[in-house]
Amino acid sequence: MSESVYICPIGFAPGPQHNDGAAIQLAGSMVYASRFACVVRQDGRVTARHLFGMREAEEAFTQLGGELETEARGQWANLQKVHAPLELGERTIRLDQPQVMGILNVTPDSFSDGGEFLEKPDVGRAHASAMLEAGASIIDIGGESTRPGAAATWEGDEKDRVLPAVEYCASMGAAITVDTRRAGVLEAALAAGAHAANDVSAMRYDPRTAELVAGARCPVILMHAPGSGEDLHEGGTYTDVVFDVFDFLYEVRSNAIAAGIAEDKIILDPGIGFGKSLAENLALLNALPLFHALGSPILLGVSRKRMIGALSNEAAAHERLGGSIALATLGMNAGVHILRVHDVAETVQARNAWRGMRDAALTDFAHLPPL
Repeated sequence: MSESVYICPIGFAPGPQHNDGAAIQLAGSMVYASRFACVVRQDGRVTARHLFGMREAEEAFTQLGGELETEARGQWANLQKVHAPLELGERTIRLDQPQVMGILNVTPDSFSDGGEFLEKPDVGRAHASAMLEAGASIIDIGGESTRPGAAATWEGDEKDRVLPAVEYCASMGAAITVDTRRAGVLEAALAAGAHAANDVSAMRYDPRTAELVAGARCPVILMHAPGSGEDLHEGGTYTDVVFDVFDFLYEVRSNAIAAGIAEDKIILDPGIGFGKSLAENLALLNALPLFHALGSPILLGVSRKRMIGALSNEAAAHERLGGSIALATLGMNAGVHILRVHDVAETVQARNAWRGMRDAALTDFAHLPPL
């Protein structure tokens, strides 16, 4: 019999003063949580759910006792953890506000902008420059499509696609992540000027990746996908998608630390769209605040994804800007640290407006008349 516990933020306030100080700053972000659920699962089935406020946390954890209490207290500390900035080359990426990561696909068959930047390097260079000018903090370069049904890419071809893009982005002084699951591609990209790994297989596809990342001391993004082989979307069956994805990320994060990767180098991604139905994607999006209990910064990649089309009369990928901004805003309201997007300028504008409202919320309560 196996038991597990989850501390889920479920109630939020514009600032701590709106709840008489009884709110925590969520993972060092601009979001404040005031109400929580303590959920216990036994052999995959929820057996208990207790709601509590910030000032009732001590009592809630004491009632659990034993290993569950220890785990709950650890998650509670993680929910309040302030994450150190990411050091990517000469750039320091602070995580106290949402950062925007711009997508640069150098593939022939990605679901969005497939082939555009691979076949025309000058166009790719101009696009990367425009994303940086528009406010992207990071450029994420990918040379293999991971859409459902995409053919696997030979490592040599992936290098030929990725390395020129890494070199021209590095020449601009960009902070660069490489979206690859192959250690050989990552190693070559780091040597060419990239700074971090974005591994959609969470380092399960290529066993050499963990050792490489640990040795390079570079940040790594670990994403949930049900498949560990060629098809990342294979095997997506869940008892409860939210807690199953949480457990997966807990495990791969622990494995990364055991492999010698520093905790402050790990970023987690719930993998929206990878081996998940529309209902499962929506469940994960609504539960995003829970994933801060894992103790690492959270990345959200939902830009232009199929679920937006499914909710919007089958809108094509290039017609999904509105849905992308809506889901990015949901992520910001959940305290997500990094937004991986195609439409950088529009997302940065949305982020800046969102931040303005958050900043104002910390002071405008003082102007209300006294009770």
